[in-house]
Amino acid sequence: YGNFIDDLRLYVRGGTGGMGYPRLGGEGGRGGDVWFIARERTTLKSIKVRYPQKRFVAGTGANSSVKALKGEKGKDCEVHVPLGISVLCDDGKQIGELNAAGERFLAARGGLGGSVATNFMPCKGQRRIVRLDLKLIADVGLVGFPNAGKSSLLSKISQAKPEIANYAFTTIQPELGKIMYADYKQISVADLPGLIEGAHANKGMGHKFLKHVERTKQLLLVVDVSGFQLSVKTPFRTAFETVLLLTKELELYKEELLTKPALLAINKMDLPCAEENLNELMKQLQNPQDFLHLLQEEMIPVNTLEFKDIIPVSTYTGEGIEELKASIRKSIDERAEQENEEYQKNKLLLLQTSE
Repeated sequence: YGNFIDDLRLYVRGGTGGMGYPRLGGEGGRGGDVWFIARERTTLKSIKVRYPQKRFVAGTGANSSVKALKGEKGKDCEVHVPLGISVLCDDGKQIGELNAAGERFLAARGGLGGSVATNFMPCKGQRRIVRLDLKLIADVGLVGFPNAGKSSLLSKISQAKPEIANYAFTTIQPELGKIMYADYKQISVADLPGLIEGAHANKGMGHKFLKHVERTKQLLLVVDVSGFQLSVKTPFRTAFETVLLLTKELELYKEELLTKPALLAINKMDLPCAEENLNELMKQLQNPQDFLHLLQEEMIPVNTLEFKDIIPVSTYTGEGIEELKASIRKSIDERAEQENEEYQKNKLLLLQTSE
């Protein structure tokens, strides 16, 4: 999975409280807390490198004394984590989420200081093992089988420089790129490594890749116009079958993924017979129901994806690239407008109900 880390297990412990002072009823200081704070330009890899022990312990509260009857609170321990983090207990239950810069999550609370209630003995801080699970946040997620040309497409539309070669699994870690527009608008695009049939069942690291699709606002399916075959042992799939199989994988992993707005880029239009294959595919996509009888039942998704736009492209000649960038922009802007309208409506409703 390359050097990319999207899952990290940490030990966190709140500080122990300070001792109370029985003679004068003094109260010990509370132990420090362990906080996770979302910060841009931070990675889970940097946490692992900087703290190889992966242990985070907050400071102990100060003891109560004649000079200071109320002991000072122990020092908090702050851990900077990337955006898009889910915090899970060791049993897999989600206990928190950090999506925007500056958001904080209390990972372990410090213990109370010694007081009359505790017979002046301090309490220990909370301790637990937590898992940080990262899901990339991007405007657009590129989804497609290996060798569909996703990495080439990402390098054409953005500043990203992913590794590109002519074999199935070139991309073994998610790549993030940004599309820059003339009016300085930026749209982030994540190239998610190639799925394979059975990815929903975690074949070929399916879950590691599919979970990153969850936080993207829109999907961009990339399909080879001449079809796809992973290896000699696997069956050849036409472009139409590829679209249905990708839809099926997304549906089996999480049905909500199919509610996201989706675009379809039909790549490798520079190949011979590309026009012929494209016409055939467009015919099939316009009336998918008429062609489903040609497929095995387990390949057919319950719901088919509705594409907002279908754009033929060639990353080799550059055909359709500008049109695709414009289409992505239009789709993102429409979505933002829709969200803004909904927000305004809700605000208006709240005002009316409060009156």
